[in-house]
Amino acid sequence: MTQIRISDAARYLSVSDDTVRRWIDAGVLASTKDTSGKATVDALELAGLARKNAVLPGDPSHIGRSARNRFVGIVTDIVTDTVMAQVELQSGPHRVVSLMSSEAVRELGLVPGSIAIAVVKATTVIIETPEWKN
Repeated sequence: MTQIRISDAARYLSVSDDTVRRWIDAGVLASTKDTSGKATVDALELAGLARKNAVLPGDPSHIGRSARNRFVGIVTDIVTDTVMAQVELQSGPHRVVSLMSSEAVRELGLVPGSIAIAVVKATTVIIETPEWKN
């Protein structure tokens, strides 16, 4: 059973330490002490809470698709040359970068400030773990 310190739990969920402490006080999360006496929460319980509280913005396209990884956000930057473009999208705390043709950028009418959806369908998704283990 992996235990995560409150400060790390808060960072992983993009909330404040106080929010995690309020969840503990309200009984939403259980807390234990680690060997140094610091409060921790169970990683599996935290993962369940993260999934339960995840609020995805509505997909304004109303298109059915098989890809489950979609990021609704705002275009923050576009770098183009004559053939290719790099489009950056900010979706909550996630920065998504897409390389596409400059023609596609023009056809989609993408400009910084545009609302867009990054759809990711990949057979390879690399997941890394930190050097340290909890």
